[in-house]
Amino acid sequence: MMDITLLGTASLMPIPERALTSAFLTCGGHSILFDCGEGTQTAARKAGVSLMKTNIIALTHYHGDHIFGLPGLFQTMFSMGRTEPLYITGPEGLRSALEPIIRLTGFTSFEIRPFVLPREGIYLSKLLGGRQTEDRLIPFATEHRIPSRGYCFSLDRAGKFLPDRAQKLGVPVTQWKLLQKGQSVTLDGKTVKPEDVTGEKRKGIKFVFSGDTAYCGSLVSAAEGADLLICDATYAEEEQTELAHDHGHMTFREAALTAKQANVKRLWLSHYSQMIEDPEQYLDNAKPVFENAVCGEDGMKIQLRFEENGI
Repeated sequence: MMDITLLGTASLMPIPERALTSAFLTCGGHSILFDCGEGTQTAARKAGVSLMKTNIIALTHYHGDHIFGLPGLFQTMFSMGRTEPLYITGPEGLRSALEPIIRLTGFTSFEIRPFVLPREGIYLSKLLGGRQTEDRLIPFATEHRIPSRGYCFSLDRAGKFLPDRAQKLGVPVTQWKLLQKGQSVTLDGKTVKPEDVTGEKRKGIKFVFSGDTAYCGSLVSAAEGADLLICDATYAEEEQTELAHDHGHMTFREAALTAKQANVKRLWLSHYSQMIEDPEQYLDNAKPVFENAVCGEDGMKIQLRFEENGI
């Protein structure tokens, strides 16, 4: 399963009821913070989320409203006695963007490790160590005024274990658990792989965080079939489409169109302009295009689970 908390929904500047856009994800013992603008720590406290458990910070781009919360967060982690390394990824220019932030932070008791996320993504267990897991973080390009990216986080699911097949291959019952955990076993010099004793791969779970972006095909492709899409919806009205494009953002309707074309299950609108006092007043600009669109709110939570069919 996958737990997601939308921490902030504002753009440009925080306002009393909205921190700047960020989200926190926990899955399989790993935690990712997507962006870290001003107000992220306060939003996390209100939502009951511990940012001290963060393993990775995934930055979508380096505009201030997405990174200015980092020095304060680093200092808090230090004051709380963190010792484990903190991994940070982002688009091109990551190290240059982090240099002044690290200088502002000062000494820390933990190592800050910038890393390049390959186009095909990376399984978190490969990066962080520990037992093998199937949770993978994948970047994709988006269209903003500076280099930017969104992120797809997926939890793969192996096929159902087939005892009859394991018995035919002569695997002792005592070693079935190894195969169920994704490990191979060797019998009389012959290797039996997990895929030898499982059925077809079952549907996993998929979450997509758009970051700041204009409407673009790369987001539609990355979000295909997602269980949840948190999407840029900076401008509420269709009449603001040109303004949205000029600033590298989307309208409510374009976010809904993205969700529809990508055949996602749920859409949470986010990154509202400060001109939008009550996003719910404009939800009808999205609903006719994509029925399962909702206005994201600071502190909104969801737990995504595997579908029951095929368990």
